[in-house]
Amino acid sequence: MSFKSRGEQYTRSFISKKWTFLLCLGCFCAGMLFTNRMGTVPESKGIVRTTAVEDEKLKLISEGCNLKSKEEKHVSKDIIGEVFKTHHAIRTLDKTISNLEMELAAARAAQESLLTGSPLSNDVGRTESSRKRKYLMVIGINTAFSSRKRRDSVRNTWMPQGEKRKKLEEEKGIIVRFVIGHSATTGGILDRAIEAEDKKHGDFLRLDHVEGYLELSAKTKIYFATAVALWDADFYVKVDDDVHVNIATLGETLVRHRKKRHVYIGCMKSGPVLSQKGVRYHEPEHWKFGEAGNKYFRHATGQLYAISKDLASYISINQHVLHKYANEDVSLGSWFIGLDVEHIDDRRLCCGTPPDCEWKAQAGNICVASFDWSCSGICRSAERIKEVHRRCGEGENALWSATF
Repeated sequence: MSFKSRGEQYTRSFISKKWTFLLCLGCFCAGMLFTNRMGTVPESKGIVRTTAVEDEKLKLISEGCNLKSKEEKHVSKDIIGEVFKTHHAIRTLDKTISNLEMELAAARAAQESLLTGSPLSNDVGRTESSRKRKYLMVIGINTAFSSRKRRDSVRNTWMPQGEKRKKLEEEKGIIVRFVIGHSATTGGILDRAIEAEDKKHGDFLRLDHVEGYLELSAKTKIYFATAVALWDADFYVKVDDDVHVNIATLGETLVRHRKKRHVYIGCMKSGPVLSQKGVRYHEPEHWKFGEAGNKYFRHATGQLYAISKDLASYISINQHVLHKYANEDVSLGSWFIGLDVEHIDDRRLCCGTPPDCEWKAQAGNICVASFDWSCSGICRSAERIKEVHRRCGEGENALWSATF
């Protein structure tokens, strides 16, 4: 082959490689561009589809949560409804138990009176008829054999007599009785005197109890047990025979607490525990109340206090195991320690005698009870209670116009 022909062949070969390289480079660049565009679109579409799926899932989850929330609210309402029904059923059961306990107390009292052969009161014969109706309150006036003048002074002032007393029971649902037991010598001159007085006035509640100042705690227990057995009342009141009482104001005070349970109403106090022998209100069991100088727990002063029916029934049922302290007001307070009792402190139940109760009456705040703290009752009450009644009494019309 000549040199010329080899040169031409070489040139064509050289050009062919160059164009081949350029073509490859161009294809590579074109491929890169095409690959980026085509790769981006599917990736974008993939993201869009993924987001749509996730949105759908989130929507379903959200709806599920809302449905679950609604179901939980519905279940919560059902639970509250069931709790309310259960609470109502418990309250109804408690009321039924309370009524059964009261009936049991009445049966026990009647049985004991039959076994002992000692009549409790002229009211015992009317127990069944009395218990058929509901009373607002039973007021027991604590008295003694030697207190005839005090009783007459009460009859002549704040305690209705004769037909008015019957009207008070029938129209207002208020029972008022002097409360007394019997002497150590049953059937003696003291007992006969009370029987004659009761025959004249018919306003005694006789207890199966031996009278004595140191036996006031026992008398208090027996009074509540007997009263709850004879009369079905909302409240049972104890008052001393040397205290002036406005019956209508007392009724209006108690009515405000009528729907409550376990109520203990009075002038709450906490006096010192007296350990010295020979002093008034000496406490033989002072060591039970801690160190010397300690005070009693809060309890109502003994001149006047009231308790609800369920507490009176409690005393009646448990009277044989309730401890008696020297002072009856302390004893009563101790019987409610540990119980779910509402203590209501009302200072209108312990006003002073004039001018204290008179000023309060003039201001429109009539007192329930008035007495002298220095005498634990009205000093010389047989002589002074009429004056207290004139200046601090609510007026007879207040009682007959009152609606309880």
